[in-house]
Amino acid sequence: MRVYDLIFKKREAQALTKEELDFLISGYANNNIPDYQISAFLMAVYFQGMSKEEIAYLTLAMANSGDKIDLSCIPGIKVDKHSTGGVGDTTTLILAPLVSSAGIPLAKISGRGLGHTGGTIDKLEAIPDFKVNLTHDEFINQVKKINLGICAQSSNLVPADKKLYALRDVTATIESIPLISSSIMSKKIASGADAILLDVKVGSGAFMKTLKEARNLALTMVKIGKLVNKKTSALITNMEEPLGSMIGNALEVKEAILILNGKIKDSPLKEVSLTLGAHLLKLGGKARNFKEGWIKINQLLNEGKGIEKLKELIKFQGGNPKAVEDLNLLPQASIFKKVFSPYSGYISKIDAQKAGYAAMLLGAGREKKEDKIDLGVGIILNKKVGDKVNKGEVLAEILGNLKEKVKISEEVLLSAFYFSKKAPQVSKLILDFIERQ
Repeated sequence: MRVYDLIFKKREAQALTKEELDFLISGYANNNIPDYQISAFLMAVYFQGMSKEEIAYLTLAMANSGDKIDLSCIPGIKVDKHSTGGVGDTTTLILAPLVSSAGIPLAKISGRGLGHTGGTIDKLEAIPDFKVNLTHDEFINQVKKINLGICAQSSNLVPADKKLYALRDVTATIESIPLISSSIMSKKIASGADAILLDVKVGSGAFMKTLKEARNLALTMVKIGKLVNKKTSALITNMEEPLGSMIGNALEVKEAILILNGKIKDSPLKEVSLTLGAHLLKLGGKARNFKEGWIKINQLLNEGKGIEKLKELIKFQGGNPKAVEDLNLLPQASIFKKVFSPYSGYISKIDAQKAGYAAMLLGAGREKKEDKIDLGVGIILNKKVGDKVNKGEVLAEILGNLKEKVKISEEVLLSAFYFSKKAPQVSKLILDFIERQ
């Protein structure tokens, strides 16, 4: 088998076999195939696409390129949830404790943030002494004991994906449904869950900018789930404006705690988190349908089960659970700057990508993977789309540690706000639901 022949075959829009894709992925993961040949293969896939069978074969080849986590020793249906990334998207820290408190094992391997989108692992590191790196045995034992574990991806879990993603990033082949879906699903399969819920974001702050693109990605990943015998569903959710009112690692942990504590009664972040949680209860066999799942997840929230489980998670992973009661134990910023509205009228749009970028400029996110995160900085949005404001009213608050970064961030953040004379129509949060195909 020659790599040249496989590149040629895909360039001519012919389907590759399981054996051919296994050969390509294992060869690249083991450094037997050079970057320039895999780059040509990726570009061929970008232009010619792949059949659903090819995507499934590619996904499995990537999942099998390194270690896999075996959760079979844990009783019950093991569930996992994945978000394609957004701004102020702290759903995992809210729904994971609630779902696991219902008796469903939730085993989640999470990533770090890059660019304007936040990462769950960075947020968890804002909790004092929280340990995000667990061995596979530690991870499995913890999920077995408390039904919940959230940790960073180990170096040998889907190593092919790490190499391929880095190459896609520098060869203009990121925006490919087969490559995106196989990247996401290979990690989910290798993580060992029985059932997977996907949160596919769409809008200015998401990777998918149109509903058509988001549906295509969601359908592709759900089909992969079916082909590899995993119960898989997908929600398509709105990311035109930031989901939460707080953007930044410690701030997002704070907002999750306030929701779990019942201090925030109504918010888009709470609605999406509970919707995802209700679907996970159904996938995990604790609810017959979404309606029953919604009632149960709200009951768990109102009874304080979620906040108690979050404390337990923090304690088991070496963190200080007192941070849940005393939010001052979370990293703090030294500069506090109010951002005032330049106009009177209605807020017609808050560009999520610009808001996320404004937070990144403060140090809350990374432009490059090696950049160091400032866990205490971020943005608090005081207004949302549809709100009426007067000129000079506070739109947001910036929390930073360097004056020059705060100034630049303020300029970008102001450009994220759009105003109109009439009240705008507020978009729906949940745009579609795709069950196992």
